[in-house]
Amino acid sequence: MDRTESAAPPPLRVGLIGYGLAGSVFHAPLISATEGLTLDTVVTAVRERQAQVQAEFGDTRTLGTTEELFARADALDLVVVASPNRTHVALARQALQAGLPVVVDKPLAGTADEAQQLASLAAERGLMLSAFHNRRWDNDFLTVRALLADGTLGDRIHRFESRYERWRPQLKGGWRESGDPDEVGGLLYDLGSHLVDQALTLFGPATSVYAETDLRRAGAEVDDDAFIALTHADGVRSHLWMSAVAARLGPRFRVLGSEAAYVKDGLDPQEAALREGARPARGQRWGVEPEADWGTVGDLHTHRPVPTLDGDYPAYYKGIVAALRGGTRPPVTADEAVATIRVLEAARTSALESRVVTPDFG
Repeated sequence: MDRTESAAPPPLRVGLIGYGLAGSVFHAPLISATEGLTLDTVVTAVRERQAQVQAEFGDTRTLGTTEELFARADALDLVVVASPNRTHVALARQALQAGLPVVVDKPLAGTADEAQQLASLAAERGLMLSAFHNRRWDNDFLTVRALLADGTLGDRIHRFESRYERWRPQLKGGWRESGDPDEVGGLLYDLGSHLVDQALTLFGPATSVYAETDLRRAGAEVDDDAFIALTHADGVRSHLWMSAVAARLGPRFRVLGSEAAYVKDGLDPQEAALREGARPARGQRWGVEPEADWGTVGDLHTHRPVPTLDGDYPAYYKGIVAALRGGTRPPVTADEAVATIRVLEAARTSALESRVVTPDFG
């Protein structure tokens, strides 16, 4: 065989916009660890963050503005938007108009109309648009999917309970806690993006949405405690909690089936590992949970521990490479991201008007 024919294609060049929590902890490490991608450029105006990029990724270019990035759009193959929520729509649109596929950190947009406009633009231009719903690759969620697939809990699921709760009784400040609607702050859209996406992934479209949102902390401008109840088309009910004021945490998952229940405490370890500087490496296990943290399956009388599957955040960007190289379905599609925003928008309406809302999935 000709050596040139068997040579691997050059890596796809990624421009990353934003180097705060999302960019530095999640996207940059996962991009750099993915075969077939190279972190070509990072956009951040903060000099300390530029230095941080150079310290960890010495060959990566740093730019101070998105104008500089899009001026060299021809030198890139993918743009990742990891900047504050208020910028997601405008930057994703600019990337698509420049002919570049886009990954957008969650939430994709602040409204369903904006999300659908981005999805339509991507479809018109034949470009990939994906949202970073990385919690589909949490170790406990992967375990739930496996238990549902093999029928361990029975042939019917009655209720799916899912929580992201924290104990942060004091405000931290910043755009995530701003009451300005343009910031798209608050826990409903922040943690709710993950919770709703997981529920829709497992059980399909929601036919009705009921929600409660509250401002519990002194000085709070936007929701810091919320609950969403979904009824899915197949009859399953999802109860989703997110809170910054949970002095005692509930179980991460409680899944009630016709034959058994699965209960799991604690959080997937991947975010903590990335924050501490650990990186996925080829040939090494990642997202591993100790046996002491495993969940249990059973009923009121008997239950047994169930090994938690390894978490797999690297799978997201592996899927992005496959989509861009081979035209396969991206790991999170634009339509799936739009569906999540439709539910969150319906939840916000429900909370404001104290009524059940039927989301329009169009």
